[in-house]
Amino acid sequence: MEDNQGTDLRAYLSVAENDRWILISLSGWRPLGRYKHSAQIVKEKLYVIGGSRNGRYLSDIQVFDLRTLKWSTLSLHAYSSNDVLKENFPAMAGHSLVKWESKLLVVAGHSKEASDTVTVWSIDLETSSFSVVNTHGRAPTARGGQSVAVVGTRLLIFGGESTRGQLLNDLHILDLSTMCWDLVQTKNMPPAPRFDHTASVHSDQYLLIFGGSSHSTCFNDLHVLDLQTMEWSQPETQGIAVAPRGGHASTTVDEHWYIVGGGDNRSGATDTVVLNTSKLVWSLSTTVGGRDPLASEGLTVCSATMDGEKFLIAFGGYNGKYNNDLFVLKPKTRDSKQPRLFQSPAAAAAAASVTAAYALAKITDKNGDSVNSEGVNLKLASANSGKVVAVDTDKLTSEKKSLESKLEEVLNENSRLKNSLDEMNNSHNLLLMELQSVQGHVAAESSRCFKLEAQIAEIQKRLESFSSIEQELENLQHQKLKIVKDTSAPQRQDSGGIWRWMAGTTQSP
Repeated sequence: MEDNQGTDLRAYLSVAENDRWILISLSGWRPLGRYKHSAQIVKEKLYVIGGSRNGRYLSDIQVFDLRTLKWSTLSLHAYSSNDVLKENFPAMAGHSLVKWESKLLVVAGHSKEASDTVTVWSIDLETSSFSVVNTHGRAPTARGGQSVAVVGTRLLIFGGESTRGQLLNDLHILDLSTMCWDLVQTKNMPPAPRFDHTASVHSDQYLLIFGGSSHSTCFNDLHVLDLQTMEWSQPETQGIAVAPRGGHASTTVDEHWYIVGGGDNRSGATDTVVLNTSKLVWSLSTTVGGRDPLASEGLTVCSATMDGEKFLIAFGGYNGKYNNDLFVLKPKTRDSKQPRLFQSPAAAAAAASVTAAYALAKITDKNGDSVNSEGVNLKLASANSGKVVAVDTDKLTSEKKSLESKLEEVLNENSRLKNSLDEMNNSHNLLLMELQSVQGHVAAESSRCFKLEAQIAEIQKRLESFSSIEQELENLQHQKLKIVKDTSAPQRQDSGGIWRWMAGTTQSP
């Protein structure tokens, strides 16, 4: 990573090496460092909204001008339908930010605003105002750390962590034209419940989910949802091995998905990796130091184009301290040829059959040769050598059928293994949930036992004190009886009774 002083972002891009992060040197005021904020680029300005710092949610909206390299604060006003000022923008973290038409949409996130379902805010940058979007339908449970992607007029929200700490793996779609929510019923095994993951869209047909965290581990798996069939799959990838991580940031440049930062609860991820979403091949873009701000959790990264130059810009994050640095990277041109198509097993088998038939047809049609009506032999006339070559079409057909049969066997085996893997993943998820439940019960019972032991100890102390009190009471009773006995004897001796008194006689001394 390099540090370069420049007057605007073009100065950095003009001298930047491809796939190398550069620190943007700033001399003026900067916003507070933060993480779990959101960011988007609109008209050559980077908008940073909210976040968390020292356990406190932030409500500010900071704007970085990519031309002047200056920070400023945007003050928003909320208006009701009667254009009456109501309140300031709420403080939040773990939310998502997307561009829609001429507005920014802030989706979900943790805040002190009491809500059982996901809230969507709309920010109008032209009027510097915001409002709560009135949505209807089956709204998702309130959450933070989810992933959000926009495909056409559909906003897709996946996973996250609820306000009660429950991990989620549900998929909801908000129709942005009607603002109606819907819970999507998908097929096959979905990704395990998670939060702080990232999502991307390929060819407006496939939703990609990568990484994220649970309460005990981090993931490095890639899941793909076909938005036409709503079928989940976990395709094999090629290239480098990517370490598990959560809290990372991601952005797409053409068909290349850049993953930046994140961590695995022990250390930050120092590598910036790239997934070719067409080929499903992972590659390494660059690396940074272990204590670098780019090896942080909860940072953001955006991509844009300025004067025809594509670039990535990263901000914030937490790696032991809250960062407020800005970094820029100019991606190198990557090969995008020979795309790898996402296919179901049936589609793959059909494609293989078509390819084999096409290869056979090419053999029969080459150099203007023809097949006789009996389909026994094909004679190829060579214009150069005059040699005649006989090709047994029955043999080619037999080999084709043999290959198709083997292919079918491989596909069946692959399907069987996939089903077994799905069952194992399902069992693993169920066992993990059961383990977490048992751990919760054990913790609750341990707490209950601790309280009972404390109560028993208190009762034992009180019983010991009762024993000493009983002994003391018994001694007092004995003393009382002795005193009563000693005082009652003289009285009986001195008393002559009432008849002696009435007779007027007294006992002489």
